[in-house]
Amino acid sequence: MIDERFLTECPARVEEVVRQAAAAEIMPRFRHLSADEISSKTGPHDLVTVADRRAEEYLTEALTGMLPGSVVVGEEAVHADPARYAALEGDRPVWIVDPVDGTRPFVRGETGFCTLVALADRGEVLASWTYAPALDLFATAVRGAGAWLNGVALQAGSPEPGAVIEIAASRPDRTAPEQRRALLRLRSEGVTTRPCAGSAGLEYLAVARGRLDATAFCWENAWDHAAGLLLVTEAGGAQTTLAGTPFRLAGGNALPFSAARDAATAELVRGLLTGR
Repeated sequence: MIDERFLTECPARVEEVVRQAAAAEIMPRFRHLSADEISSKTGPHDLVTVADRRAEEYLTEALTGMLPGSVVVGEEAVHADPARYAALEGDRPVWIVDPVDGTRPFVRGETGFCTLVALADRGEVLASWTYAPALDLFATAVRGAGAWLNGVALQAGSPEPGAVIEIAASRPDRTAPEQRRALLRLRSEGVTTRPCAGSAGLEYLAVARGRLDATAFCWENAWDHAAGLLLVTEAGGAQTTLAGTPFRLAGGNALPFSAARDAATAELVRGLLTGR
């Protein structure tokens, strides 16, 4: 069990660590990557850079040092050793880390990337940090205590009555046939969809800011979603899987799943995805 005093103190401490990791390992390489610092993991859409690896190493050392007994489930470490993912179902506190969420935009020299960190205990996300250093945006959330962007409280708010609902979704051509059919059902009157821009974390931030109505994603890696789902819910939004249940960090979710500005919009998206 995580000490309450630590939960009170950690938002500012972790923010400092995340900023330091970005300053030391990410931003010096932004628009300065050489070809030998970029490689693919599972295919041409799954890139990794030296910035991803070095930032995750930096965060792993700093975060576990901050909370003795904790472990890290990071994108790059899990790629090297998939068994690490099982820590999400263990009884030790877990830091969930995506060092560069949006590696493809980062490689292209675009600003649409961020660093994501979440702290979870026994499957429940307790706090999260979303940092877009090239955009000077830092969002934090603490379970039961709210969400903030650059120190200002976030409130997603409901969409305007009668407005066209905008949904950022997984690309249908990169999903299983059943999920593809569900995503195609989103094409409905009063709804517009667009592909996820490359960083799930920034899409969640857009929902929490009230600039996007909902998401519909077909992949469930915890490092892509843990921070953003807490951010959205603490900003007054809602989340649901296709089965109508909350997202499970350890996986096995009914996909696609959605995060939305409010509960009514989340249910609307689920209804469209299920075809009911």
